Amino acid sequence: MNRVLIGIRGHPTPEGMARILQVLQGLEGVSRAESPAPAQVEVEYDPHRLTVMDLIRRIREEGFLAGML
Repeated sequence: MNRVLIGIRGHPTPEGMARILQVLQGLEGVSRAESPAPAQVEVEYDPHRLTVMDLIRRIREEGFLAGML
């Protein structure tokens, strides 16, 4: 398992962060997704199934700008 810290731009609302976490946790290959700080998401994922860009792309599909910290 790998871990990555992703920053969410624009300081999303608590509801927006909950939506991001829910979407990430629903991805096959993600074992954990949590928000250690405002506008940040830490994701533990299987690198054989997902890349960091897959995670960022999925967040962007929800309408949020994201990138690695």
